[in-house]
Amino acid sequence: MYTIKFKFEQKGLEPVTIENAQPGYSILEIALENNIELHHNCGMVCACSTCHLYLEKGEEFVPEISDKEEDFIDRARNPKLNSRLGCQCILEDGSGSVEVTIPDQSVIHGD
Repeated sequence: MYTIKFKFEQKGLEPVTIENAQPGYSILEIALENNIELHHNCGMVCACSTCHLYLEKGEEFVPEISDKEEDFIDRARNPKLNSRLGCQCILEDGSGSVEVTIPDQSVIHGD
């Protein structure tokens, strides 16, 4: 089981910690299951960049970034070295602690 701490760039949103997150689920699925809004326009199939997040801690618990994911991150707003797509960060078997920051999704932008 995992502990996942969600932090938010959007002002007024407090961090949320999810305990006992199950392996085999993506960070996006865990966020949605716990009423944490994280956009996902393509339906979780790695075909857009709307579930973009910053993986602050725990990269060893998710698969390495693929070329396809990297291409979509290049199109995201404010990509950083630790940028990932939430739909592609599937927790591997085991347990640990993961921290992510969700970029401010309230800003309107055209992509």
